[in-house]
Amino acid sequence: MRVDLEMKPGQPMPDLSEKYMPELARAGGAFGLAPYRHSKLPLRMFEACRIATAVINGCIVCKNWRAERDCSYLGCDVSRLGEAPDEAMYEAVLAGDLSTLTEREQLAVRYSQRMGTEPEALAADEDFWTEFKSQFTDEEIVDLTYSVAAWMALGRVTHVLGVDVACRLPTHEKQAA
Repeated sequence: MRVDLEMKPGQPMPDLSEKYMPELARAGGAFGLAPYRHSKLPLRMFEACRIATAVINGCIVCKNWRAERDCSYLGCDVSRLGEAPDEAMYEAVLAGDLSTLTEREQLAVRYSQRMGTEPEALAADEDFWTEFKSQFTDEEIVDLTYSVAAWMALGRVTHVLGVDVACRLPTHEKQAA
């Protein structure tokens, strides 16, 4: 069963660390923020991979989240990562259509999807790794891997515990209307 979620007035999302396992919840929150604060990936690729991960996780907040628009709620700014994708890209990736992405972006999304659904097969797929390493530096691979891990972990926590249905971010409320 899901946990009791307490919302304070003006709070956009429940803060689990206020009531449950503060050390673990805060550490998880810091890991979840790390990609927004430290990634060097281009924002369009970053967001395509994040949205693909959101689809796997089923997280409502994650599917509606737009990093450029919503990161201010986390005290983050992703403008250093370049131009934001348009809504058509988000909708296409949400629908499983990667045709609007560049070849490199598609490869990054496939990596993200496989990391979330078949990590053992991904780790053993030498053909994939040969192609992947021909398109990405080791630094980019580590950046993407930790970013996907953060999105997988926190998106799953958010969805499984029902935090995603309690979201009161103004941008998400407008979309629901």
